[in-house]
Amino acid sequence: MAKEPTTPSITDLDALKVFTHPLRIALYRELYTARAATASHLAEPVDEAVSLVSYHLRKMAAHGFIVEAPERSTDGRERWWKPASERGWSFRGSDFAGDPEGAAVVGQVTRHLLANRAERYGVYLDQQAAWPKEWTDSAFSSEFLPRLTAAELAELGEEMHALVRRWEERGRSAEEAGETEGREHVALHLYGFPFRP
Repeated sequence: MAKEPTTPSITDLDALKVFTHPLRIALYRELYTARAATASHLAEPVDEAVSLVSYHLRKMAAHGFIVEAPERSTDGRERWWKPASERGWSFRGSDFAGDPEGAAVVGQVTRHLLANRAERYGVYLDQQAAWPKEWTDSAFSSEFLPRLTAAELAELGEEMHALVRRWEERGRSAEEAGETEGREHVALHLYGFPFRP
């Protein structure tokens, strides 16, 4: 049985700093959704100049988050990019906890990610009346408040990631087989963190 690929984890502070710029988070998300694109393709959805987008793409490439996709170019002049991993990237705050600068960078990146996710959900809420009923009936927002140990929370997170990865693979396989009818991009935001009432 083939070993399941893992999500690349950022453990280098300089690499994590790449995402202290919110535009890079937006660009990475657009590129991840498109699977491959040029700076020109990405400039419109983020409403920035192509030259600025190119600069930020090169910064992400310098740290291995994205790679060139020359197989997509039809004339050799276009510079196509794609995510370096089909699984995106992750990081753990604990990998940077012993360093005040690292902790600050983790906080900054995490807040940019949260803002980006909240903005995306807000756009959906503003536009949900335009979606067909089958999609608005399928969309969900839930909050659960279980009492767990840290080990149980970690196990829950691993199970949820494995479940979502199976659905990602299902959608990717169907798309590769040409089954695109009725498929849309779906954003799924999961959070799990301790709190005290």
